[in-house]
Amino acid sequence: MDKSIFSPDSPGYLMPIEVNDEADWSFIPHPLPTEFKLESGSWPLLLKAKEELARLDGVGRHLPNQELLLRPLQQREALTSSSLEGTYASPEQLLLYGIDPREPSSEKDPVNAWREVFNYGQALTQGRQQLDEGYPLSLALVRQLHQSLLGGVRGADRTPGEFRKTQVHIGSTRRFIPPPPLEVQHCLGELDEQFGNSSDIDPLVRCFMLHYQFETIHPFNDGNGRVGRLLLSLMIYKWCGLHSPWLYLSAFFERYKDEYIDNLFNVSAKNRWPTWIDFCLRATIVQSIDSIRRIDRLVEIRHDYHNRAVNLSGASRLHSIIENLFAQPLVVVSRLARTYSVTYPTASADTQRLVKVGILRELPDTYPKTYYAPEVMRVAYKGVDDPEAKSENAELTTS
Repeated sequence: MDKSIFSPDSPGYLMPIEVNDEADWSFIPHPLPTEFKLESGSWPLLLKAKEELARLDGVGRHLPNQELLLRPLQQREALTSSSLEGTYASPEQLLLYGIDPREPSSEKDPVNAWREVFNYGQALTQGRQQLDEGYPLSLALVRQLHQSLLGGVRGADRTPGEFRKTQVHIGSTRRFIPPPPLEVQHCLGELDEQFGNSSDIDPLVRCFMLHYQFETIHPFNDGNGRVGRLLLSLMIYKWCGLHSPWLYLSAFFERYKDEYIDNLFNVSAKNRWPTWIDFCLRATIVQSIDSIRRIDRLVEIRHDYHNRAVNLSGASRLHSIIENLFAQPLVVVSRLARTYSVTYPTASADTQRLVKVGILRELPDTYPKTYYAPEVMRVAYKGVDDPEAKSENAELTTS
């Protein structure tokens, strides 16, 4: 790590270490400040971010079925947060794996990637349940999230739920080296206190500061980025008083990955908190607007689907199938038969009725034959066409 890049204002200090028998330096962050003043130019961004976040929460809390429409946002977050770390799965692979989870047969089995992405969604759900039951944000919760994320995934260095006992570095050139193992425990103790302490810092800004601190400590051998972003969503949910965890920032971080990495690094090297905070506030605005558009469109699709099914035979059961398409937009006839306790021919006939009215379409190259809801898939996982929103987002990200 290049010691010369770190300024005297750095919010930490450098410690000499050895990496692969070579002398190097690691960065040990100071505890986060108890007070933090935003620069004057950041206040409009903060106000806009809180306004859009409140609007998103208002839209979400009045949905007819919050949980079903929350699930697509969470699954998209699982895909984008994982792809930031080089773990890739398509929406179809993730959903198919959710229908039929299985253990990977080797470290090279692609099921490892599917399992990790699937686990991300499970960890997010688990974390939310823990918070709703009164479990505090803490290191204990962080370890549980890591256990859920990497549980059942092959790899000798995964050690689910365990803080690292070896030195790690970021980048092939060791651009950044987090604290050595003995210092990790001390840093984590301070972080645990910061989770529990009250603070006068704006809660949204505080979330971004703690995200930086977690990623800088880098407490695990693997999965730090994903756990950190998962934790960020849960902190925003809890500390910003949302009714559900609607906001996920990984899509923005993935789109501007170099800035995301550089801004984190420059807090450590040059104490550039304002640039990092502004970046995260822009992410909040853009992703809040994006989520509102997706939710609005999913609500429209839901209404349209139910209208298409009104006059079909077996309409009451079809309406139930349609509702479940928003949580799981794939349909397998045999599973449908078991879910609704009907015969296979009846489930097949229901499926074909939904195909006929354009709600379902056959997914190619699947066995057993699988059907999907193309409109739900497009809105949940692809882009949502809205020229005005695109223009506003571009202005925010370039300002």
